[in-house]
Amino acid sequence: MTDIIFDELFERYPVLGECRTDILKIYEIMAECFENGGKILCCGNGGSAADCDHFAGELLKGFLKKRPLSDGEKQKFGDKFIADNLQKGLPAISLCAHSALMTAFSNDAVPSLVFAQQVYAYAKSGDVLLCFSTSGNSENIVYAAETALAADMKVISVTGEKESALSRFSDVCIKLPATDTFKVQELTLPVYHCLAAMLEDKIFDE
Repeated sequence: MTDIIFDELFERYPVLGECRTDILKIYEIMAECFENGGKILCCGNGGSAADCDHFAGELLKGFLKKRPLSDGEKQKFGDKFIADNLQKGLPAISLCAHSALMTAFSNDAVPSLVFAQQVYAYAKSGDVLLCFSTSGNSENIVYAAETALAADMKVISVTGEKESALSRFSDVCIKLPATDTFKVQELTLPVYHCLAAMLEDKIFDE
């Protein structure tokens, strides 16, 4: 099923064909992270921040599957309503969602390090940082990537088609075939929907 999901992405969006190898590599890095008990951190600015929240949401709850708890997991709950309605999730954190921290750090410390600070606080070896940046040169995203590498995390990125600072600090960078911000963003969503569907299919049984 994972292969079918992957192939369907390129049937629907043929323009993404040139990114096929890098999309698969990013999927493999994410799958290994989750299978080893790690988590994914996501960062981005503006529309890319919304993509962080969106992608994390697809991982934390059922996306195409319901992901019910097993009978053994359900038995740990005294409340059947909770046990029957919770879903299995994949640990993902959007670093764009902590408004109190972000505004405090930007006001009290160095604004360009607002994501790097969170990466450093959350990081464990084997975790993954996913960076969304249409230009690939956003200073706060690049600093986060550098911090993740220093913390022995993997860094994966989604950018526009041009070489960028971020691509140089990433283990894998998907360079989407566009340069205009809105066009890069339009291609970003189907990529991470595909990744979410593939990860869910691999890790969760119906």
